[in-house]
Amino acid sequence: MIKYIKYYFPIIIAITFISLTLKGSYFPILFFILFSSTFIIGDYKIKPDSKIQSFSYPFFLDLSIYLALPILAVLTFFAISIFSNNLPLWYISVFKDFLNIDFIHMQQSFNIFDKISIIMTVFLISGPMGITGGHELVHRKKNKFDLFVGNWLLAFSFDCNFAIEHVYGHHKNVCLPEDPASAKRGENIYIFILKGIINEHLSGWEIELNRLRRKKISFFTFQNQILIGYFRSVLISLLSFWLFGFVGMLTFFLIAFLSKSLLEVINYIEHYGLVRERGKPVRMRHSWNSNHFFSSIYLYNVTRHSDHHRNSNLKFWELSPLDKDAPVLPYGYLTMLYLAVFTPYIFKNVMKKELDNWDQNYANDFERNLINNL
Repeated sequence: MIKYIKYYFPIIIAITFISLTLKGSYFPILFFILFSSTFIIGDYKIKPDSKIQSFSYPFFLDLSIYLALPILAVLTFFAISIFSNNLPLWYISVFKDFLNIDFIHMQQSFNIFDKISIIMTVFLISGPMGITGGHELVHRKKNKFDLFVGNWLLAFSFDCNFAIEHVYGHHKNVCLPEDPASAKRGENIYIFILKGIINEHLSGWEIELNRLRRKKISFFTFQNQILIGYFRSVLISLLSFWLFGFVGMLTFFLIAFLSKSLLEVINYIEHYGLVRERGKPVRMRHSWNSNHFFSSIYLYNVTRHSDHHRNSNLKFWELSPLDKDAPVLPYGYLTMLYLAVFTPYIFKNVMKKELDNWDQNYANDFERNLINNL
């Protein structure tokens, strides 16, 4: 039973965050500190999750992602409402009548540190639930229901192009100079985030337009997946505005942007400094792997990234830890994320040692020559 429940961890975290935030001031910042400490210390201390487990009821694993969609919606609109100055009376009444909570009083109790903690926690939860969950489902190209849920999960970060560019672009071009999701050695993390958001979007449009041309389908059509993706995100934006006013909609934009930026930081970490010979297959050595326990269960095993690039058709519980066949990140994902964003100099120093090891023990002769000519 535990081996199934552990993949519901993102949902449990989201529900716990909402429950504690409803208690008012200081709880959001305490939750953020506890959340960060648990992941950083837990990934460091707990034995890595390095086994492939068998599951007799895979539906319950898929259900952990299907349920992420309504939970993500509740979490997003709850966070938006905290910052809104235009709350509907019925919304306030729901909290009063069913939970005996004075929402206005709770809202006014939060200090500036609480509010910053709420935003940071929400995108640290919604990013993995929405983008990582969406990532898993949009790879299932022949399953219409999974694609439907996956694309709606991505809509909460305005990332409709991910279902196209990641699947048909990144997996083809990983570790090549033209791949916007592969970070070069020493690359500035903040520039990488902005370039990634823009160039991945442009790449997604190029792939989709080429697909429509091949099929002789008009640009303005319900078969244009990016336009449909825009529609989903715009619908959420309009709902945010209708429920919680202009400030509510701006809050949604901020959370969506930060969630998308979180994805770019993960991209930065997953292929940082790695290169590949053009025309050669993607190998396990072209992704940084991680088997850290909390990172793995929180991110639906996307941490087993080397095996994901080896065979993107594998479902998240089928991915191999590949202890000996792939380069391994020195710390868990949240630790690496904080290092990359807040102390990029330290991140690059930590990764220099790992890259030296990759150059000597993983790279082939052509890749070593590429590195020497950088």
